[in-house]
Amino acid sequence: MNPYLKALNCEVMSISTDSVYAHKVFKETSPSLKNVNYPMVSDRTHHISRAYRVLDEKSGAAVRASVFIDPNGIIAAKLIYPGEVGRNLHEHVRIMQGIQYAKQTGKGVPANWQPGQPGINSDPNLMGKI
Repeated sequence: MNPYLKALNCEVMSISTDSVYAHKVFKETSPSLKNVNYPMVSDRTHHISRAYRVLDEKSGAAVRASVFIDPNGIIAAKLIYPGEVGRNLHEHVRIMQGIQYAKQTGKGVPANWQPGQPGINSDPNLMGKI
């Protein structure tokens, strides 16, 4: 797992509509997957992909997505990527840092926020007054 996500106490898994056999072959033959050390889950029944609303019903495959689930099982964020665009791990880390910062401080994080920067007061009663 990425050390930055590990430092944030995150759990990572990949889920695809491919079979466990396809996962095994991918992991054994793909240079980018050889060092994967998180669970690779097969969703051949499409239950997970449908539940997270990432299943392309026409192709029977999940779209490229990243789903961030909080400790209570609630989706905190979901990113959908075009098929020709890969994920951005730095943005995944920033999203997790922002979610954790907001939970710890009660403040929201503005656009382009980076750790160490101040958050914003998200109390609706104070909007436009500060």
